[in-house]
Amino acid sequence: MEGTEAGPPVAGAAGTDGDPGRPAASGGPHGDLPAAGTGAAVPAGASCGEGLGAGHEGGHHRPAGERDLQLVVVTGLSGAGKTQAIHALEDLGFFCVDNLPPALLAPFAALCRQADSPVRRVAVVMDVRGGDWFDQAVEALQDLDRAGVFYRIVFLEASEETLVKRFKETRRRHPLAPQGRLLEGIRAERQRLGALRGRAHVILDTSELSPRQLRERIAQLWGGPETPRLIAHLVSFGFRYGLPADADLVFDVRFLPNPHYVPDLQPLTGTDDRVREYVLRWPSARRLLDKLQDLLDFLLPQYINEGKTQLTVAVGCTGGQHRSVVITEALAAHLRNQGHRVLVEHRDVERSVAERARGKRG
Repeated sequence: MEGTEAGPPVAGAAGTDGDPGRPAASGGPHGDLPAAGTGAAVPAGASCGEGLGAGHEGGHHRPAGERDLQLVVVTGLSGAGKTQAIHALEDLGFFCVDNLPPALLAPFAALCRQADSPVRRVAVVMDVRGGDWFDQAVEALQDLDRAGVFYRIVFLEASEETLVKRFKETRRRHPLAPQGRLLEGIRAERQRLGALRGRAHVILDTSELSPRQLRERIAQLWGGPETPRLIAHLVSFGFRYGLPADADLVFDVRFLPNPHYVPDLQPLTGTDDRVREYVLRWPSARRLLDKLQDLLDFLLPQYINEGKTQLTVAVGCTGGQHRSVVITEALAAHLRNQGHRVLVEHRDVERSVAERARGKRG
């Protein structure tokens, strides 16, 4: 993603949400939040869920054929955590572009605002990697103001000591210190970014933030309470065809009675009520389901607390047509009832059915 990032922030907790000395705008449509494009910072402790994610047009008239766009501009010092921030926004459903030349910002926003655009939440990274092009950053933001685009700037920074430590740990070169004079590069970048920092709506000092804490901070600002923090991807499969390569957890249900040996059920799949009733009529199946549900109820909050955003759970039987499908569907229904976002994939159902149709044993 971001070529000049110098590694994750170190452990701790800190952060400032504003530029000291710049009073926040008030009385607007979002209370303490400034109007689109203004340089006023979000005051510490302010509620950012509505204002930072509302897509308000700042009082500008939106031309016909355009729609609301939520745009986040990520910038700041190299090594301050822009890579982690953009990854967090991507996990929250933003369409992300790294190292966008400032001159393309307004045209890109116009494209995303079109009525047929597939995206409405966009995040872009602009920083000194753009070379001379980066000098057009403030002008590009002014173009957004004139176009009535609602945007927020998040500026990431860290102490010199922290940045030096991160660069030394990763052994990466600073973009403004090609000859290796790291401290001079950091100071030159800080000075060059002064104008953007002055326009930032949110300023995060990541000196004492761990990667997980930074992701949580981004989620607090732009996720909203309705945004799921983890997607549970449930996959049924047949051991005959191999394990799913991306599985985090694998459960083997081949010990359950097999509907394949019931002639009326053999051509059906686990999504059929008759197969489901057969599989779940056995005490061993019901007990297994109870234990798997209890296990996932325990594990998912732990994974969420660690910042995990996707968990792939694979359930396998012999051919992936009957038992694994039933158990997978039951687990998916349970997790949805618990408020989790769930994706279900029955990887081998069609393959298994096709083989049976050709006369192969199930």
